[in-house]
Amino acid sequence: MPGIGQLRIAQLVRETRQCLKFTQVKLATMLGVSFHTINRWENGRTQPSPLAIKQIKELLHQMGEPGEALLAKYF
Repeated sequence: MPGIGQLRIAQLVRETRQCLKFTQVKLATMLGVSFHTINRWENGRTQPSPLAIKQIKELLHQMGEPGEALLAKYF
């Protein structure tokens, strides 16, 4: 994935979830993936698909100012 490495993805997913005050289960439900998928993303074992990255970006836009700050930080 050009532009953002696996460690940065892990940090992005974790920070997004914490900013929303979501559990891994709740974020997984919102993105249509399993808890295990979110866990693997946060621990750097796998990376989200391009579609999942698009969904995360859309979620960040919906979050307003905190989400925009994360977009600027990671993208």
